Amino acid sequence: MVHRQGTRQHGAQILAWFRFCGRIVGVAMITAFSALAVAAPPGTITSLAALHSLTNEEADKSIPVAFEATVTYHVKGSIFVQDGGFAIYADAPENATLTPGDRVLVRGTTRGIGYRPDIVAESVTVLGHGAIPAALPATYTQLVHGDFDCIRVAVRGKVRSADLVTYGRVVNIYLELLMDGGSIDAIINSSDGDLLDKLRDAEVEVAGSTSGKFDSKKQLTGIVLKVPAASDVKILKEAPSRPEALSFTPMDEILAHSYVRDLSERVWVEGTITYYLPGVAVVLENGAKSLWIETKYELPVNIGDRATASGFPAVRNGMLTLTAGEVEDSHQRSSIAPQKIGWDQLSSGTNAFNLISIEGQVVKEIREDSQDEYLLTDGGHLFTVLYRHADDDLGFEPPPMKQVPVGARVRVTGISSVSYGSNPFMGPAGYDVLLRSFDDIRVIARPSWLTVRNLTLLIEILLAVILIIGIRVVWIERQARLRNATMAYLERRRAKILEDINNSRPLAEILESINELVSARLGGVPCWIQLKDGATLGNFLSGNSRGRLRVVEEPILSRSGPALGAICAAFGPHTNPGAIETESMAQAAGLARLAIETSRLYSDLVHRSEFDLLTDIHNRFSFEKQIEIAIESARQSAGIFGLLYIDLNDFKQVNDQFGHRTGDLYLQEVALRMKSQLRPGDVLARLGGDEFAVILPHVRSRADVDEITLRLEHCFERPFTCEGHTVRGTASIGIAIYPADGTTRDGLLSAADAAMYAIKQTKRHKRETLPG
Repeated sequence: MVHRQGTRQHGAQILAWFRFCGRIVGVAMITAFSALAVAAPPGTITSLAALHSLTNEEADKSIPVAFEATVTYHVKGSIFVQDGGFAIYADAPENATLTPGDRVLVRGTTRGIGYRPDIVAESVTVLGHGAIPAALPATYTQLVHGDFDCIRVAVRGKVRSADLVTYGRVVNIYLELLMDGGSIDAIINSSDGDLLDKLRDAEVEVAGSTSGKFDSKKQLTGIVLKVPAASDVKILKEAPSRPEALSFTPMDEILAHSYVRDLSERVWVEGTITYYLPGVAVVLENGAKSLWIETKYELPVNIGDRATASGFPAVRNGMLTLTAGEVEDSHQRSSIAPQKIGWDQLSSGTNAFNLISIEGQVVKEIREDSQDEYLLTDGGHLFTVLYRHADDDLGFEPPPMKQVPVGARVRVTGISSVSYGSNPFMGPAGYDVLLRSFDDIRVIARPSWLTVRNLTLLIEILLAVILIIGIRVVWIERQARLRNATMAYLERRRAKILEDINNSRPLAEILESINELVSARLGGVPCWIQLKDGATLGNFLSGNSRGRLRVVEEPILSRSGPALGAICAAFGPHTNPGAIETESMAQAAGLARLAIETSRLYSDLVHRSEFDLLTDIHNRFSFEKQIEIAIESARQSAGIFGLLYIDLNDFKQVNDQFGHRTGDLYLQEVALRMKSQLRPGDVLARLGGDEFAVILPHVRSRADVDEITLRLEHCFERPFTCEGHTVRGTASIGIAIYPADGTTRDGLLSAADAAMYAIKQTKRHKRETLPG
């Protein structure tokens, strides 16, 4: 009993000693990392306080940083960190494993493309773990003024909506909070759907890192709170009742339950008038900034005059807007030259509400009650140009629509208009150009008289005469039945093509089926697919035949943009393009793109699964299948084959002396040299690290195997040059012959490995016994 008690006391002393040592090591590591941050190279920013003093222009110079801070929020690829009264957002490495409360050392560079400077982190090193910074109470006004940008705050409000949403394949809880002053959003790093019913209409306190929502011009349009966990949400007052407990309200009486108290402050802005629609809106532009102002103002103003406007800030369609605007024209000229842009800049939204100039080719023009619309194309991309009519109640009679020939190239001057969908982070969902007058659209190149529009008009007249004379109810019914039967047949063909794509059928066979499908849908017209840098499949027509027909070509675009090829169809010279033609060609192009990309993806996956990524020779998985094939072939023919097991001598010294980059280049050169010594049909593989193997299926005796082995050994005699380093390498090669040394895969590999090991030991013994 005394002995056991003494043993326990001795064990407790040892445990206490290890704990003490652990604390010493931990303190030493933190001190060392802190010293590294302090001893950063000159010009490196080492504190969040210094980072916050940078402008966006300064931060965009990629200044190196190395600072300590505490993690307040982390999801894959991004973190919020805080130190004292300063905090910042950083793009983090994808493989970083972090927890709120971790004390980290962040190394990277600054970036100035956003609302405020942030960080692109190259590494995030955990120094220790402690308490997450206390959440500071914040009001709505403080949040929208940017007083707590990236800081961990605590806000109180009423939950207006609670839903599960997906961001980057991760399910989170998304809240809309009504605070005293306005609404904000909160994203909770939790997928617990049971919380939703508890949160809806409840009064809560939420703690998280402050982030923002921005439009395409980097203007703040809202606040988003990044909440690490569901435990950061406290219910202060439960919802008075659940939705299912309420009585139903008639749809036409829901407004009676609305109550809004808006305390927004009136703001005053100035700029040059670049757009005006009486009783609807005016646009002011001042330098690089521009603003859409909703107004009931109806009196005439002069575009190009300096003006002031007052109103209330709001967000409309994801963009900053001034509502209830009061406009005053100073009648002082301050003209602004339009900025010349292309489709890519228009679609990005970076010039929203700016005065711009863009060129394009007219595809179509449409007059409607509320607006005139021109459909233009630029580089294969469509966009619309709108001339909106003033309200008839104001006494404005819209002028006749300016007729622009279809196919003409025009230069358009106007206001870039964008709108956003439900998710503003996905960029603009729509974009147009707003004309001030018809003088803003000018023809710079007229089309040929032989246009699709003229041909269409002629064909429409002929069809009208034919329809008046020949149309009958029986014929219409027959056509309807035939159309339904055809559509059912085509849908079955389409389903079969999708099944073939899913089953990885040969690509040429699938593309031929697509040709047949679109030809059947277009009434049997010749169709073919021209692959980029590849074959032409289908009923291809020669140049002479194509010259007499109307050939329609639909590009097959990859998801990343570049064309994979095109699908073509040849129609009679007097046929009229229709909706079914456009729809059929677009559907066929989509199916072709899916088939081509799926085939390429499958081929790439097969290659990656069977070939070594570094040396582009067979990997172990593929090599083992090749051995089984060689064994079966030799068994069927009562033949033999050779197996070589190759190990590079002293490869570790190459890595230690020159680095892993040189080691990888050395392995690539070794693979190339050995491959050049082998015959067609021989199989070279990398089994892993510095180990290779060769299958020699076409040998008659061991002498043939020895001859190839000697060639492989000789290919190491010439030194290897890798990025300026000279590497002298050798290899040990073990030989196994089927069936003499083994009749199974494992038996042959073991025999060759043992032979190689014996040779390696012999070479090592010889080196050790050499004098000097």
